[in-house]
Amino acid sequence: MPRRSSSAGTELVAGVPALAKRERQVVSRKRVADHGEVYTADREVTAMLDLVKQETARIESRFLEPACGKGNFLAAILERKLRVVESRYGNSQLDYERYAILAVSSLYGIDILEDNVVACRQRLFDVFERQYNSLFKLAATDECRIAVKFVLERNIIWGDALTLKTPSAKPQPIVFSEWSPVNGSMLRRRDFTFHALLDHGAMRELPLFSDLGEDVFIPTPVKEYPLTHFLKVADLDCH
Repeated sequence: MPRRSSSAGTELVAGVPALAKRERQVVSRKRVADHGEVYTADREVTAMLDLVKQETARIESRFLEPACGKGNFLAAILERKLRVVESRYGNSQLDYERYAILAVSSLYGIDILEDNVVACRQRLFDVFERQYNSLFKLAATDECRIAVKFVLERNIIWGDALTLKTPSAKPQPIVFSEWSPVNGSMLRRRDFTFHALLDHGAMRELPLFSDLGEDVFIPTPVKEYPLTHFLKVADLDCH
């Protein structure tokens, strides 16, 4: 995954003059000075993701970018995942919608700049929207679009990955939603603080993941929601 500087909200890559001509890696000198913000070029994004190519092709594998910027890495990962979704489920709209939402729900991002967060959410939605419309045209539904937008609002967070809090006037802990498929069409949502997910004391005793069946570190959610249909996830915050 991308290398980060000591400042949150930063994506760094060695300067490549040829790429700089083709891609805008710096928004302004002030943002570089204030936040160290330099966007990773497409060639580096592709090369780094190819190092974990098998995981980027798994629909359910989760990725967190704690300095997501406008989503260079997350958009590329989503494109890869959605190509897999299309190849497997493109002939069934309901199945495509289910697995496309699962792919979207597997991606998480934090950025200290609010405009980057807004842009990242929109960029990821646009990646989904282009393929969705190309496959199903007039049959594409607003219900699915609303579900995708809601998941992105929960997963792409305005926050400081160093303090683990929001950069608002009254900082609050960063909270992420975990989305787990149950019985095909249902999703379970559980909310966790970022701090709990990074509880290094507990993780020193037990790993967060295990492929060998050992006991693992399981953080405590701050809230659990009832099972809901994957197209109705936006309704959860209405209750």
